[in-house]
Amino acid sequence: MAPRVFWKGYLKLSLVTCRVTMTPAVSEGARVRFHNINRKTRNRVLSHYVDAETGETVEDDDQVKGYPKGEDDYVLFEDEEIEDVGLESTRTIDIETFVPEESIGWIWYDRPHYLAPDDEVSAEAFAVIREAMAKTKTGGIARLVMYRRERAVLLLPKDKGIVVWTLRYGDEVRDPEEYAAEKPKEKPEARHLTMMKKIIEERTERWKPSMADDPVQDRLLDIIAERKKGRKTQRRADEKAPERPSNVIDITSALRKSLEAERKSPRK
Repeated sequence: MAPRVFWKGYLKLSLVTCRVTMTPAVSEGARVRFHNINRKTRNRVLSHYVDAETGETVEDDDQVKGYPKGEDDYVLFEDEEIEDVGLESTRTIDIETFVPEESIGWIWYDRPHYLAPDDEVSAEAFAVIREAMAKTKTGGIARLVMYRRERAVLLLPKDKGIVVWTLRYGDEVRDPEEYAAEKPKEKPEARHLTMMKKIIEERTERWKPSMADDPVQDRLLDIIAERKKGRKTQRRADEKAPERPSNVIDITSALRKSLEAERKSPRK
């Protein structure tokens, strides 16, 4: 079944405008999800908001957003007030700036979405914008209200469509220099690099989606299927946790053994 379109609006570049639709590029709908269950009654356990002092349930209509300005003291905001602060970018992706597509580091990328023309009339304008970005190897920067917040988005040409990436906010991205590993006092030996490159070459193959499969998810689905049939499953107690390697290693010996293991491996 085709994924449901979750956004419709306009793509605008200068005086060129076209109708577009957007669909999330990833989905978590197939994930195994659990409910909290009362072990004694086997009924679902529901959560609700309660007053921190009185313990009484607070209905949705009585809840507002609060920003702390002191101990037990808040500046209150209604949802409408927060929404009014945003720019008028709920239905139009207005590209005002372009950047070299390789200039934005991976850490800024948040959620991907597929953008497509909404009708045949819009297809030509959409294709011109996409192809122009592809030829110039640039991405478009715009602002758009998504997931109840205004966000900077990056538009990148992809095949016959455009991928819209929501970008992380500036205060979410930490300075990598503060967390960078210390540089080794000496450069790696050439022979060590040669051996490591050989190991990498032995393990290099083309990307395929199965490399990102979730074995835990598959195992959970197997267990669920077995329990639907009334079978009980047991923990695999015979499996032992792997021993943690020592921090002290002989890099030459480790590389040599790794190369020998790679040559004997049936991977290739």
